[in-house]
This record gives sequence, structure tokens and C-alpha cells, in this order.
Amino acid sequence: MIPALPASEGYGYRPGTSGLRLYCEDVALDELATRFGTPLYIYSRRAIETGYMAYRSALKNRSAQVCYAVKANSNLAVLDVLARLGAGFDIVSSGELARVVAAGGDASKVVFSGVGKTEREIGAALNANIACFNVESAPELDRIDAAAQRLSKRARVSLRVNPDINARTHPYISTGLKNNKFGVAYDDALPLARLTAQKTAVDLVGIGCHIGSQITEIAPYIEAVDRIVDLIEALAREGVAVGHIDIGGGLGIRYRTEENPPLISDLIAALLSRLDSRGQQHLTVIFEPGRSIVGNAGMLLTRVEYLKPGASKNFAIVDAAMNDLIRPALYDAWMDVVPVAPRTSSPERYDIVGPVCESSDWLARDRALALHPGDLLAIASAGAYAMAMSSNYNTRARPAEVMVSGSQAYCVRQREAISELFASESRLP
Repeated sequence: MIPALPASEGYGYRPGTSGLRLYCEDVALDELATRFGTPLYIYSRRAIETGYMAYRSALKNRSAQVCYAVKANSNLAVLDVLARLGAGFDIVSSGELARVVAAGGDASKVVFSGVGKTEREIGAALNANIACFNVESAPELDRIDAAAQRLSKRARVSLRVNPDINARTHPYISTGLKNNKFGVAYDDALPLARLTAQKTAVDLVGIGCHIGSQITEIAPYIEAVDRIVDLIEALAREGVAVGHIDIGGGLGIRYRTEENPPLISDLIAALLSRLDSRGQQHLTVIFEPGRSIVGNAGMLLTRVEYLKPGASKNFAIVDAAMNDLIRPALYDAWMDVVPVAPRTSSPERYDIVGPVCESSDWLARDRALALHPGDLLAIASAGAYAMAMSSNYNTRARPAEVMVSGSQAYCVRQREAISELFASESRLP
């Protein structure tokens, strides 16, 4: 039986002389393991392009900008692929702005989100001439205005409003409830918009929101759009017009084969229809997707080191760990685990765990797999919030990253050397 995979343009099993093998585009994953070692992050260029173009195609008759959320996966090759397609970028730090520019991205298509922008970061963004700042508080607005005056610039800003919408997602990735740190409180939005209009060096160009991540329903987006349009209409009655509405990102992907999040085209059609029914066809629409573009484009390749039977459960100890992929430990996230070369023997139940000295170091629990030591496993849907959240805990070098494009595989990040991990440290004199 061919193991099921979450929907992805880039991956699939193919028969060979020794049985089935898992491929990324036209490259076998076991060949990548031999060439680059494990653990190893692998990305399909085709899948990334397909994810982005699903947004662009659905918005083809609309004034719109798709700003990829860099925090999901900030590898330069990923940013490069998207920049070549004309993407904008949603950033949350000056480091991410530097990455976008280094990858060939257009700074004039960058929106800068985040609650803690420093004076240095604001100055760098103004000097780069970004599209706008997503302002999340009154003190931030004051800081941006002061920086723009100091640099003799005009700052374009959009208010990120917290609409107090329950996106029904994990509490750690919910961003649109009133008890979250993100955005301007809904009741404070109109007064702050009026204040913005009075600022010396600031132009109010938009209103937006971001209600969470891994959202699998359309209804919360519709509710959020209605609340934002209410604000836009109230501003218009006061003679304050804005040019765009930013709907944020957060659309979920399929981690389990039985999950069924909305199609990108269906979500956008519903949102545009709602805007049209509210008479807002003239607004430019901004989306800030991350996971829905890159999530299912990536896999983490890992090798089984030991099989350890236990009294109550069996453990498959692999060479990847929570420092490489923290989503299961942090969010109790379910990640699909499939064999690179499936065996025909009867499966057993295993917890897939790593070598890090923490009980939370697990990647998957209670999975039915036929395994031998040395087997390769692929952890699916690892293109977003995976390598981007990795660390060097336990002084472990982070994996290499590879981008597959057709029959070619490119190492787009070298595996770290142990000596690099403490090269910037020093002993006492």
C-alpha cells in the first residue's frame, strides 16, 4: 500500500527496482540523504510557486498585493523564488527586511508588522522606502512619526486592528482576540485613526487585521472583514479615506490527510464578494499568507538511529529533534511521518523521538510504521514554522536545507559545523 501524503504539488511515491521510493519533484529523498546527510530540510520549488500563484490567480482582476509572511520560512532561496514571481513581503523585524533585500525582494512591496518595532528598525524601514508600517499601538505611531520627521521622510501607515474575533485555532497562534497582544483594540481604532490624520509626517493608507494562524474556516475571516469595513465606512463619513484593506494571513493547510481547510480560491472569492457587497470594490486588498504557501512544500528528512521497545510503548529514536522541529513540543502539533522506502512487513506502534535531553523531545506519537534501524523517515508539512524556529539547544548543529527544482537539488543552507556554534563566544581571560 502506498502511504497517503498531505496534499502537495511537490511530493509522491514512485516505483523502483527495490520497491517504492519517496520523491520531491524528480529527485529521490534517499539520494538527498546520501548527498547532504540527515537531518535535512527539503523544499519543493514547484509547490512554493503553486501556493503563491493560487493567490495571484484568485486576485487577477483585483487591485491587490500578496505579501508573503517571511517568519514562516525565511530562507533566502524561498524568498528568491517568491520575489521572482513578484511577491510582496510581510516582515516583523529589520533582520527580515535585510533578508528580503538580500534575496532580491522589492522593499516598496514590504509591510512591516509586529508590536515592538525599535527606533533603529523603523529608521531602516523608512530609509528602505517600504510600502507601509502596520501600526499596533499609539506609542508606536508616535515613534514612527518622530522618526519620519527626524529623517525628513513621510511614513505610510496602516492600522492593524484587533477585531476580537475567535478564529478557533490554537491559543498560541490566535492573534485577533482582545486578550492577545496584537493590534489596536477595536474601540480605540477610530480615535487613533483620527490622531493619525493629524500627525506631521505620517499618512494613513490602510486598515487591516490578522486574526490567527492555521485557520480552517472561512466564517471568521468574513466576520473580521465586516468589522474592519465598519471602521473604514466610519472614517469615510469623517472625510478620511484609506486606500487598502489588509486581511492578513493565517489560512490553514492539510497536516492530516483527512483535514479539509478551504481552498485559497474559495477563501478569496468569499472575501472579495463580501467587500463588493459592502461597496468596497475600490480598495486594494492585501493578503499576508505564509504557511499556506510554504507549509506543504517542505519535509524534514531524518534517519532512525535506534528502535527501543518499552513496557508501555515503543520508541523510534531518530537523528532529528525538537531543536530542529519544535512544533510538536510547542503546540502539540500533529505532523505526518512517512517512510522514504516503505517496507512490506507488519507495522508496529512507535513514538518518534529525538536525542535531546527533554521528555518533550518528540516529533510524533503512536504511529504505525514498519521500521529497521537506519531507515529514513520524512516528516511532512514542514515548510513553515519549522527550520525558521530551530535552535542549537544541546549544542546541536542545525540541519542543511535543500531546494529541489525539477531534477536538480540545490543546497540553500549548509549544515552548521559544531565549531561555528561557539565561534562568537570566549573564555575568561
